[in-house]
Amino acid sequence: MKHGLTWAGVALAASGLVAGCGSTAAPSGGSAGGASGPAAAGVTYTKGTPIKPKDGKKLKIGVTFAVYDQFLQTVADGIKARAAENGVEVDIVSAEKSTDKQLGQVENFVTQKYDGVIVVPVDTAATGPMTQKATSAEIPLVYVNRKPANLPEKVPYVGSDSIVAGQLEMAELAKQVGNKGNVAVLIGDPANEAATMRTKGCKETAEKNGMKVVLEQSANWERDKALTITENWLQSGQQIDAICSNNDDMALGAIKALKNAGKLDKIKVGGVDATSDALKALKEGDLAVTVFQDAKGQGAGGVDSIVQLYNKEQVPSFVNVPFQAVTKDKAEEFANK
Repeated sequence: MKHGLTWAGVALAASGLVAGCGSTAAPSGGSAGGASGPAAAGVTYTKGTPIKPKDGKKLKIGVTFAVYDQFLQTVADGIKARAAENGVEVDIVSAEKSTDKQLGQVENFVTQKYDGVIVVPVDTAATGPMTQKATSAEIPLVYVNRKPANLPEKVPYVGSDSIVAGQLEMAELAKQVGNKGNVAVLIGDPANEAATMRTKGCKETAEKNGMKVVLEQSANWERDKALTITENWLQSGQQIDAICSNNDDMALGAIKALKNAGKLDKIKVGGVDATSDALKALKEGDLAVTVFQDAKGQGAGGVDSIVQLYNKEQVPSFVNVPFQAVTKDKAEEFANK
Protein backbone atom coordinates (compact mmCIF):
# COMPACT_ATOMS: atom_id res chain seq x y z
CA MET A 1 0.00 0.00 0.00
CA LYS A 2 1.37 3.41 -0.92
CA HIS A 3 1.50 6.28 1.52
CA GLY A 4 -1.88 7.87 0.99
CA LEU A 5 -1.18 11.41 -0.17
CA THR A 6 -3.15 13.02 -2.93
CA TRP A 7 -1.98 15.93 -5.04
CA ALA A 8 -4.89 17.44 -6.98
CA GLY A 9 -6.40 13.97 -7.03
CA VAL A 10 -3.30 12.21 -8.33
CA ALA A 11 -1.25 9.89 -6.10
CA LEU A 12 2.36 10.88 -5.54
CA ALA A 13 5.33 8.65 -6.13
CA ALA A 14 5.68 5.36 -4.33
CA SER A 15 7.06 6.68 -1.05
CA GLY A 16 4.14 9.06 -0.77
CA LEU A 17 4.86 12.23 1.16
CA VAL A 18 8.07 13.96 0.02
CA ALA A 19 11.61 15.22 0.51
CA GLY A 20 15.48 15.78 0.92
CA CYS A 21 16.69 18.28 3.48
CA GLY A 22 15.98 21.20 1.20
CA SER A 23 13.64 19.58 -1.23
CA THR A 24 10.08 20.71 -0.84
CA ALA A 25 7.55 21.60 -3.46
CA ALA A 26 4.43 23.72 -3.65
CA PRO A 27 2.25 21.98 -6.20
CA SER A 28 0.63 24.05 -8.89
CA GLY A 29 -2.53 21.98 -8.94
CA GLY A 30 -5.19 21.40 -6.31
CA SER A 31 -6.70 23.56 -3.62
CA ALA A 32 -6.41 21.53 -0.47
CA GLY A 33 -5.77 24.77 1.38
CA GLY A 34 -2.83 25.99 3.43
CA ALA A 35 -3.07 27.31 6.96
CA SER A 36 -2.68 30.83 5.67
CA GLY A 37 -5.80 30.63 3.53
CA PRO A 38 -7.99 28.37 1.45
CA ALA A 39 -6.20 29.21 -1.79
CA ALA A 40 -2.84 27.78 -0.69
CA ALA A 41 -1.88 24.57 -2.48
CA GLY A 42 -1.00 21.38 -0.68
CA VAL A 43 -1.44 17.62 -0.51
CA THR A 44 -3.77 15.66 1.72
CA TYR A 45 -2.16 13.34 4.25
CA THR A 46 -3.39 9.83 4.88
CA LYS A 47 -1.27 7.58 7.06
CA GLY A 48 -0.02 4.58 5.10
CA THR A 49 2.67 1.93 5.47
CA PRO A 50 5.73 2.87 7.57
CA ILE A 51 8.43 4.98 5.93
CA LYS A 52 11.98 3.87 6.75
CA PRO A 53 15.36 5.59 6.35
CA LYS A 54 16.80 4.23 3.10
CA ASP A 55 20.28 3.83 4.55
CA GLY A 56 18.97 1.76 7.48
CA LYS A 57 20.10 4.28 10.09
CA LYS A 58 18.22 4.55 13.37
CA LEU A 59 17.22 8.21 13.14
CA LYS A 60 16.90 10.43 16.19
CA ILE A 61 14.41 13.30 15.93
CA GLY A 62 14.18 16.18 18.38
CA VAL A 63 10.66 17.49 19.00
CA THR A 64 9.78 20.70 20.80
CA PHE A 65 6.21 21.53 21.77
CA ALA A 66 4.96 24.98 22.68
CA VAL A 67 3.20 23.46 25.69
CA TYR A 68 1.37 20.27 26.61
CA ASP A 69 -2.39 20.66 26.65
CA GLN A 70 -4.96 17.94 26.03
CA PHE A 71 -4.85 18.35 22.28
CA LEU A 72 -1.07 18.70 21.87
CA GLN A 73 -0.50 15.67 24.09
CA THR A 74 -2.45 13.71 21.47
CA VAL A 75 -0.19 15.15 18.76
CA ALA A 76 2.76 13.89 20.81
CA ASP A 77 1.12 10.46 21.05
CA GLY A 78 0.82 10.43 17.25
CA ILE A 79 4.50 11.30 16.91
CA LYS A 80 5.57 8.52 19.27
CA ALA A 81 3.37 5.91 17.62
CA ARG A 82 4.49 6.72 14.08
CA ALA A 83 8.14 6.96 15.14
CA ALA A 84 7.91 3.44 16.54
CA GLU A 85 6.40 2.19 13.27
CA ASN A 86 9.09 3.93 11.21
CA GLY A 87 11.93 2.68 13.41
CA VAL A 88 12.77 6.20 14.57
CA GLU A 89 13.74 7.46 18.03
CA VAL A 90 12.15 10.71 19.26
CA ASP A 91 13.16 13.05 22.05
CA ILE A 92 10.17 15.23 23.01
CA VAL A 93 10.40 18.37 25.17
CA SER A 94 8.10 21.25 26.10
CA ALA A 95 9.01 24.93 25.76
CA GLU A 96 6.40 25.82 28.41
CA LYS A 97 5.14 28.76 26.33
CA SER A 98 8.60 30.36 26.19
CA THR A 99 9.91 31.40 22.76
CA ASP A 100 13.44 31.75 24.13
CA LYS A 101 13.33 28.32 25.71
CA GLN A 102 12.09 26.79 22.46
CA LEU A 103 14.92 28.39 20.49
CA GLY A 104 17.38 26.97 23.01
CA GLN A 105 15.86 23.51 22.58
CA VAL A 106 16.28 23.69 18.80
CA GLU A 107 19.84 24.91 19.23
CA ASN A 108 20.49 21.90 21.50
CA PHE A 109 19.08 19.50 18.89
CA VAL A 110 21.37 21.06 16.27
CA THR A 111 24.44 20.97 18.52
CA GLN A 112 23.84 17.31 19.31
CA LYS A 113 23.42 16.59 15.60
CA TYR A 114 19.95 15.12 15.66
CA ASP A 115 18.77 13.73 12.33
CA GLY A 116 15.66 15.89 12.22
CA VAL A 117 13.71 18.51 14.16
CA ILE A 118 9.94 18.89 14.60
CA VAL A 119 8.59 22.15 16.04
CA VAL A 120 5.13 23.08 17.32
CA PRO A 121 5.93 26.79 17.76
CA VAL A 122 5.13 28.96 20.76
CA ASP A 123 4.85 32.07 18.59
CA THR A 124 4.17 31.57 14.89
CA ALA A 125 5.56 35.05 14.16
CA ALA A 126 8.91 34.31 15.85
CA THR A 127 10.11 31.11 14.20
CA GLY A 128 12.81 32.67 11.99
CA PRO A 129 15.79 32.01 14.32
CA MET A 130 14.78 28.36 14.79
CA THR A 131 14.38 27.87 11.05
CA GLN A 132 17.77 29.46 10.44
CA LYS A 133 19.52 27.26 13.04
CA ALA A 134 18.23 23.99 11.63
CA THR A 135 18.48 24.79 7.92
CA SER A 136 21.99 26.23 8.26
CA ALA A 137 23.06 22.93 9.78
CA GLU A 138 21.26 21.08 6.95
CA ILE A 139 19.07 19.22 9.44
CA PRO A 140 15.58 18.31 8.19
CA LEU A 141 13.02 20.61 9.83
CA VAL A 142 9.23 20.32 9.89
CA TYR A 143 6.67 22.53 11.61
CA VAL A 144 3.54 20.79 12.91
CA ASN A 145 0.08 22.04 13.96
CA ARG A 146 0.93 25.77 14.02
CA LYS A 147 2.02 27.33 10.75
CA PRO A 148 4.83 29.92 10.96
CA ALA A 149 4.02 33.34 9.54
CA ASN A 150 7.14 33.36 7.37
CA LEU A 151 7.85 29.81 6.30
CA PRO A 152 10.51 29.16 3.63
CA GLU A 153 9.39 26.90 0.80
CA LYS A 154 12.10 24.41 1.69
CA VAL A 155 10.58 23.79 5.14
CA PRO A 156 7.30 21.79 5.22
CA TYR A 157 4.31 22.54 7.42
CA VAL A 158 2.14 19.59 8.48
CA GLY A 159 -1.20 20.65 9.86
CA SER A 160 -4.68 21.79 9.08
CA ASP A 161 -6.17 24.76 7.25
CA SER A 162 -7.04 26.91 10.24
CA ILE A 163 -9.59 29.15 8.53
CA VAL A 164 -11.65 26.09 7.60
CA ALA A 165 -12.10 25.18 11.28
CA GLY A 166 -13.77 28.51 11.98
CA GLN A 167 -15.87 28.24 8.84
CA LEU A 168 -17.16 24.73 9.65
CA GLU A 169 -17.85 25.59 13.28
CA MET A 170 -19.72 28.82 12.58
CA ALA A 171 -21.72 27.35 9.70
CA GLU A 172 -23.16 24.71 12.04
CA LEU A 173 -23.77 27.24 14.83
CA ALA A 174 -25.61 29.50 12.36
CA LYS A 175 -27.72 26.56 11.21
CA GLN A 176 -28.67 25.68 14.78
CA VAL A 177 -29.82 29.24 15.60
CA GLY A 178 -31.70 29.74 12.36
CA ASN A 179 -29.10 31.99 10.72
CA LYS A 180 -29.97 34.98 12.88
CA GLY A 181 -28.72 36.72 16.00
CA ASN A 182 -25.44 37.81 17.62
CA VAL A 183 -22.13 35.98 17.86
CA ALA A 184 -19.34 36.19 20.44
CA VAL A 185 -15.89 34.84 19.56
CA LEU A 186 -13.48 33.32 22.09
CA ILE A 187 -9.99 33.75 20.65
CA GLY A 188 -6.94 31.63 21.48
CA ASP A 189 -3.44 33.10 21.69
CA PRO A 190 -3.35 36.03 19.20
CA ALA A 191 0.30 35.18 18.53
CA ASN A 192 -0.79 31.87 16.99
CA GLU A 193 -1.79 31.62 13.35
CA ALA A 194 -4.53 29.15 14.31
CA ALA A 195 -6.24 31.72 16.52
CA THR A 196 -6.07 34.41 13.87
CA MET A 197 -7.40 32.26 11.05
CA ARG A 198 -10.07 30.41 13.05
CA THR A 199 -11.36 33.78 14.22
CA LYS A 200 -11.41 35.01 10.64
CA GLY A 201 -13.34 31.91 9.58
CA CYS A 202 -15.89 32.43 12.38
CA LYS A 203 -16.42 36.11 11.60
CA GLU A 204 -16.64 35.77 7.83
CA THR A 205 -19.07 32.85 8.06
CA ALA A 206 -21.23 34.63 10.63
CA GLU A 207 -21.52 37.62 8.31
CA LYS A 208 -22.21 35.38 5.31
CA ASN A 209 -25.09 33.78 7.22
CA GLY A 210 -26.65 37.09 8.27
CA MET A 211 -25.34 37.12 11.84
CA LYS A 212 -23.41 39.84 13.65
CA VAL A 213 -20.23 39.47 15.72
CA VAL A 214 -20.77 41.69 18.75
CA LEU A 215 -18.06 40.48 21.15
CA GLU A 216 -14.60 38.98 20.82
CA GLN A 217 -11.81 38.44 23.35
CA SER A 218 -8.74 36.29 23.84
CA ALA A 219 -8.84 33.60 26.52
CA ASN A 220 -5.43 32.29 25.40
CA TRP A 221 -6.81 28.77 24.74
CA GLU A 222 -7.61 28.37 28.48
CA ARG A 223 -10.86 27.05 30.00
CA ASP A 224 -10.79 29.14 33.19
CA LYS A 225 -10.13 32.39 31.32
CA ALA A 226 -12.98 31.64 28.93
CA LEU A 227 -15.30 31.03 31.87
CA THR A 228 -14.45 34.44 33.34
CA ILE A 229 -14.80 36.22 30.00
CA THR A 230 -18.18 34.61 29.35
CA GLU A 231 -19.37 35.60 32.81
CA ASN A 232 -18.41 39.19 32.04
CA TRP A 233 -20.21 39.06 28.69
CA LEU A 234 -23.37 37.81 30.36
CA GLN A 235 -23.20 40.54 33.01
CA SER A 236 -22.84 43.18 30.29
CA GLY A 237 -26.38 42.52 29.12
CA GLN A 238 -25.32 42.15 25.48
CA GLN A 239 -27.55 39.73 23.57
CA ILE A 240 -25.60 36.62 22.51
CA ASP A 241 -27.05 33.75 20.50
CA ALA A 242 -23.90 31.78 19.69
CA ILE A 243 -20.31 31.54 20.94
CA CYS A 244 -17.73 30.54 18.33
CA SER A 245 -14.67 29.36 20.28
CA ASN A 246 -11.24 28.79 18.75
CA ASN A 247 -10.85 25.55 20.74
CA ASP A 248 -12.76 23.10 22.89
CA ASP A 249 -11.23 24.05 26.23
CA MET A 250 -12.47 27.63 25.90
CA ALA A 251 -15.84 26.37 24.70
CA LEU A 252 -16.14 24.22 27.81
CA GLY A 253 -15.28 27.22 29.98
CA ALA A 254 -18.06 29.18 28.28
CA ILE A 255 -20.50 26.29 28.81
CA LYS A 256 -19.75 26.24 32.54
CA ALA A 257 -20.44 29.97 32.78
CA LEU A 258 -23.70 29.56 30.86
CA LYS A 259 -24.77 26.64 33.06
CA ASN A 260 -24.04 28.65 36.19
CA ALA A 261 -26.18 31.49 34.83
CA GLY A 262 -28.97 29.17 33.69
CA LYS A 263 -28.57 30.31 30.07
CA LEU A 264 -27.11 27.31 28.26
CA ASP A 265 -30.48 26.57 26.64
CA LYS A 266 -30.48 30.05 25.07
CA ILE A 267 -26.92 30.17 23.64
CA LYS A 268 -25.23 27.67 21.31
CA VAL A 269 -21.51 27.03 21.85
CA GLY A 270 -19.02 25.57 19.38
CA GLY A 271 -15.39 24.52 19.65
CA VAL A 272 -12.48 23.01 17.74
CA ASP A 273 -10.34 19.87 18.29
CA ALA A 274 -12.92 17.20 19.22
CA THR A 275 -11.15 16.44 22.50
CA SER A 276 -12.54 13.69 24.72
CA ASP A 277 -14.07 16.25 27.08
CA ALA A 278 -15.71 18.05 24.16
CA LEU A 279 -17.14 14.86 22.67
CA LYS A 280 -18.63 14.01 26.08
CA ALA A 281 -20.22 17.48 26.24
CA LEU A 282 -21.46 17.03 22.68
CA LYS A 283 -23.15 13.71 23.50
CA GLU A 284 -24.75 15.30 26.58
CA GLY A 285 -26.14 18.13 24.48
CA ASP A 286 -24.11 20.90 26.15
CA LEU A 287 -21.81 21.58 23.18
CA ALA A 288 -23.47 22.32 19.84
CA VAL A 289 -20.58 21.41 17.54
CA THR A 290 -16.86 20.75 17.53
CA VAL A 291 -14.41 20.37 14.66
CA PHE A 292 -12.20 17.31 14.53
CA GLN A 293 -8.55 18.13 14.11
CA ASP A 294 -6.61 14.92 13.57
CA ALA A 295 -3.93 15.32 16.23
CA LYS A 296 -2.47 11.86 15.75
CA GLY A 297 -2.48 12.37 11.98
CA GLN A 298 -0.55 15.63 12.33
CA GLY A 299 2.03 13.91 14.54
CA ALA A 300 2.38 10.99 12.16
CA GLY A 301 2.66 13.30 9.15
CA GLY A 302 5.44 15.23 10.85
CA VAL A 303 7.49 12.09 11.45
CA ASP A 304 6.91 10.81 7.90
CA SER A 305 8.01 14.17 6.47
CA ILE A 306 11.25 14.13 8.46
CA VAL A 307 12.11 10.63 7.27
CA GLN A 308 11.43 11.55 3.67
CA LEU A 309 13.49 14.72 3.96
CA TYR A 310 16.31 12.57 5.35
CA ASN A 311 15.88 10.20 2.38
CA LYS A 312 16.34 13.20 0.02
CA GLU A 313 12.81 12.83 -1.27
CA GLN A 314 10.45 15.64 -2.19
CA VAL A 315 8.03 16.91 0.46
CA PRO A 316 5.27 19.45 -0.26
CA SER A 317 5.48 22.78 1.50
CA PHE A 318 2.03 22.10 2.99
CA VAL A 319 0.82 18.66 4.07
CA ASN A 320 -2.87 19.05 4.86
CA VAL A 321 -4.55 17.04 7.61
CA PRO A 322 -8.22 18.00 6.99
CA PHE A 323 -10.74 19.26 9.54
CA GLN A 324 -14.17 17.64 9.90
CA ALA A 325 -17.26 19.10 11.59
CA VAL A 326 -18.67 16.90 14.37
CA THR A 327 -22.25 17.17 15.61
CA LYS A 328 -24.01 15.18 18.33
CA ASP A 329 -24.99 12.36 15.96
CA LYS A 330 -21.33 11.83 15.04
CA ALA A 331 -19.79 12.13 18.53
CA GLU A 332 -19.45 8.39 19.10
CA GLU A 333 -17.85 7.91 15.68
CA PHE A 334 -15.03 10.30 16.54
CA ALA A 335 -14.52 9.13 20.13
CA ASN A 336 -11.83 6.63 19.20
CA LYS A 337 -10.02 8.63 16.52
